[in-house]
Amino acid sequence: MNKKTVTDIDVNGKKAFVRVDFNVPLSSKDPNATITVTDDTRIRAALPTIEYLLDHGAAVILASHLGRPKTADDVQFAMKPVAAKLEEITGRPVKYVPAVMSDEVKAAAAALKPGEILLLENTRFHPGEKKNDPQLGADFASLADVYVDDAFGSAHRPDASVDGAAYAMREKGGPVVSGFLMNAEISALGVAVENPPRPYVAIMGGAKISDKIKLIENLLDKADKILIGGGMANTFLKAQGHNMGKSLVEEEALPEAKRLLEMSADRLILPVDVVTATEVSADAPSEVEMIWALSPDKMALDIGPATLERFNAELQGAQLVVWNGPMGVFEVAQFANGTNQLAHMLAAMVDNGATVIIGGGDSAAAVRKAGLTDKMTHVSTGGGASLELLEGRQLPGVVALDEK
Repeated sequence: MNKKTVTDIDVNGKKAFVRVDFNVPLSSKDPNATITVTDDTRIRAALPTIEYLLDHGAAVILASHLGRPKTADDVQFAMKPVAAKLEEITGRPVKYVPAVMSDEVKAAAAALKPGEILLLENTRFHPGEKKNDPQLGADFASLADVYVDDAFGSAHRPDASVDGAAYAMREKGGPVVSGFLMNAEISALGVAVENPPRPYVAIMGGAKISDKIKLIENLLDKADKILIGGGMANTFLKAQGHNMGKSLVEEEALPEAKRLLEMSADRLILPVDVVTATEVSADAPSEVEMIWALSPDKMALDIGPATLERFNAELQGAQLVVWNGPMGVFEVAQFANGTNQLAHMLAAMVDNGATVIIGGGDSAAAVRKAGLTDKMTHVSTGGGASLELLEGRQLPGVVALDEK
């Protein structure tokens, strides 16, 4: 995936339409409240691209979605608090227009000078965004001379600001390039997809197997071993004939689990013990049980110490590890040990020269909670996008970029 980046083009005196991922947590969903940004991680992640463009003489027009508004009347998802946070972080004025596309937007973009920032309204306030309306894409492209995609978290969505605007920019002869964050994502994940160093071990967790069947199939072609934990392990274990008590099991996915087990030729490594309780609660009594002797009234909520030892043994010598999905209900302290211990194991592997990629979503949250984000080789900002890329799918936001 050898795509052009902002450093491959001349941006001096140009206007850059930059698709960012400012889908940040907010203090309230009450439209009448004073709303602020409670976590600015995603805004800071885009700063290297924004600052590069500004420092090299470009004017920057930023577009992002925020939350899941149904219409523009869902004002609790307006970008105004994001504009305020961006001003605070950059120390630069941020012009904010409360419209996705209008005469006011076009006038503000036309008046924008090098070194200035314009933030558009939440792209999902426009009905044409999710429909990839060609007119909206063309309108976005008309605002600028260059299209820059730095929103890997949205790269799997064929929206007007992701897909349509990129092709409209190319049609008018402008460059379509990645920002630094997007480039880092496709470079890191591209290694796992195209030419993984070996041994390559994948770790899959999370609640459902049905969401990740295609991913596991693709990994069985690519990885040397796949370690399975979290709720999805329960379905595989039941498919092997174990009684899983009250554990979360996807009954409708059992045939697929059996098929994947048959395909795997013992390369799918499952838990041998689990932490169980009668309910998901911080004060529920818990114990470690072997998977062949699970209490009928208990549910598996984390991997146990013997499983951690087994996983550690399987990881020894791995040159590449990709992890997606927690090992248990990590939001509850007494069921977080498996996920936390695994995160520490992987951080130690990086110290010893292994490449460890965390595939966004809950895995990234777990690593962040453990204070180990900086210890990993790469922590993806896009849960759904990273999953689809690892599945071997073509992502609209990546395909649209100019090749080097």
